[in-house]
Amino acid sequence: MTGYLTALAAIVTREALRFIHQRERFVAALVRPLVWLLVFAAGFRAALGLSIIPPYQTYITYETYIVPGLCGMILLFNGMQSSLSLIYDREMGSMKLLLTSPFPRWWLLMCKLVGATAISVLQVYAFLAIAAAFGITMPLLGYLTVLPALVVAGIMLGALGLLLSSFIKQLENFAGVMNFVIFPMFFMSSALYPLWKMAESSELLHDICAVNPFTHAVELIRFALYVDFNGPALAWTVLAAVVFTAAALWGYSPEGSGIRRKG
Repeated sequence: MTGYLTALAAIVTREALRFIHQRERFVAALVRPLVWLLVFAAGFRAALGLSIIPPYQTYITYETYIVPGLCGMILLFNGMQSSLSLIYDREMGSMKLLLTSPFPRWWLLMCKLVGATAISVLQVYAFLAIAAAFGITMPLLGYLTVLPALVVAGIMLGALGLLLSSFIKQLENFAGVMNFVIFPMFFMSSALYPLWKMAESSELLHDICAVNPFTHAVELIRFALYVDFNGPALAWTVLAAVVFTAAALWGYSPEGSGIRRKG
């Protein structure tokens, strides 16, 4: 067990050091949601009227509504960034060296996932602090109760990135993943507008958003920020995390296609 914990500490520390030395990565992770919060929200505020929906007890501003979705955006893009680093490591050979260690492959990948999730959660809290500085605050206790929701959502989205990295052959193909996976997953969710708004325009679009795992991750965060519990969102997020993790572990296994295609 000591060896397993040492491997976990080493991989998480490596992820943290990589993040610290890439300050532009931290800035980019915050600039993206802040642009939505401070620029786009100002334009959408008048166009999108919001009714009183759970977990809110009164009418809210559009900026308040999209904060949980932007927290999910940070987790989503950081999960993809983590998968990008995995592809780079695989092309440089360091990933193969890591996977040939005496520890089980699944444990090494889970350590990588834990490290990426920890960094994502820290970025979310930095964003929430900046949002609070601009007057967009949540219940004080919500900043604590949201932590488990962020961890579950971060693991689910990190596992998705891990799954994608197992099947992407070259670093250059990551841009295609951004266009065909990340952006549809983000925009076809409840991150920027409630599902009832979707239903007004298209029932099909509403149904797609309703089954999108990212929607449930956002709703899990939204309710947790207001010290409320959303059981269905938690169940769907955990289910998606289990499916993505199992598929990713298979993709990196000798029987899977991820490593084998790379030789």
